[in-house]
Amino acid sequence: MTTHTLSLCTAFAGHQCIAAGTYVDVAESLVAQALPAGSFLVFDDATGTQVDYPWPAGHAPHPPQAESDDEPPATPSVGRPKLGVVAREVTLLPRHWEWLGQQRGGASAALRRLVDEARMAHASADQLRQAKEASYRFMSAIGGNLPGFEDASRALFAQDRDGFSNSIAHWPTDVRTYLAWLSRNAFPVQ
Repeated sequence: MTTHTLSLCTAFAGHQCIAAGTYVDVAESLVAQALPAGSFLVFDDATGTQVDYPWPAGHAPHPPQAESDDEPPATPSVGRPKLGVVAREVTLLPRHWEWLGQQRGGASAALRRLVDEARMAHASADQLRQAKEASYRFMSAIGGNLPGFEDASRALFAQDRDGFSNSIAHWPTDVRTYLAWLSRNAFPVQ
């Protein structure tokens, strides 16, 4: 059985949170509130990115349907689609291709190993960076004109948790609460 992670989002009208949950839940809530277009903003909870409503391509309101047993099997294709392998173009210098070609398993296997090693080695730094970027996206879209925005931005990227908290302390409650949640992983553990 295939499981799907449901994407979550949060909608704001001005500085007030008006809906939160899955994209389907938020869409239903927005329809029920009958708000005019342009009177609210919707943010993806994973990235802090402002999302257009009605949802753009890639923000499907329903998870993809799993293939049923009644359907004929798909035509076999080249590669390893059942493993989730995706073919994309990589541009490297000749010396890089030469080195990759000499590695155990060939270029693809070597690249997968290098990417996995880098992901593990940089996981905590990547989490900090992604949380900062998500927080900043949200802050810029909804709080760019709020007092202390520049100070909050500087504190966020300087990893100054106390300075950040102090800078947003007087912001509207819903904005401050959502921003605190988005930035929960933006600062090193003390």
